[in-house]
Amino acid sequence: MSSAASTATTTVRESVGILLLSLATAAAAQQHHEATSPPTVLAPGYSALEFPAPIAGSYSLPPLGKAADGQLLDSAGQPVALHSLYDGKVIILSFIYTTCPDVSGCPLATFVLGRVQERLASDERLKDKVRLITVSFDPVNDTPEVMTRYAGSFRRGGFDWQFLTADSEASLDPVLDDYDQWVIRTRDAQGKPSGALSHILRVYLIDEQKNIRNIYSPSFLHPDLLLADIQTVMEQ
Repeated sequence: MSSAASTATTTVRESVGILLLSLATAAAAQQHHEATSPPTVLAPGYSALEFPAPIAGSYSLPPLGKAADGQLLDSAGQPVALHSLYDGKVIILSFIYTTCPDVSGCPLATFVLGRVQERLASDERLKDKVRLITVSFDPVNDTPEVMTRYAGSFRRGGFDWQFLTADSEASLDPVLDDYDQWVIRTRDAQGKPSGALSHILRVYLIDEQKNIRNIYSPSFLHPDLLLADIQTVMEQ
């Protein structure tokens, strides 16, 4: 082999060696990143409660104010007043939108209410005295038809869980204001809603006299706590 050919062969081998070393280093770095990246932290409502739930009736939940009325649409597209759904029931009210991507946001609320539904449905003392209500933040995309399909994934047959929306953002906004539920709707270059929403998550416990008795954030939204509070409200 000539000197030039030998030099070229050595150069190719060195280049291949460098490439393989680079690939191995990159793979090792990726494995290290995956091993050291923190896992997704789920809200407490997705797992067992880490402390004993308070004994129902052993504490008080003073009224926090009156729950406001509002004109909305049910999942059949029919007008409905919130107060007409509140009459004679203890209410768990949540505001969500069906395409929310935040696992500790709207999906958490629906998951927890689903667990509450299962517990209530098996309790003869409670199942007919409590109503769950889910209202969409996003009336543009969450039409009554969409809410019907969404409800079908979560509502147990025969259980009283209402899924509501509104005919427009303008008619929904006063309800959101009354419940101190802010939402920021992003829009495209033409000013049309993009479907992405920023909001806070709040879930409300409302008694049979339409008083708000508790407001839950993601940190305290847990089926065990809601059940204890529901029973406490019913005993007071």
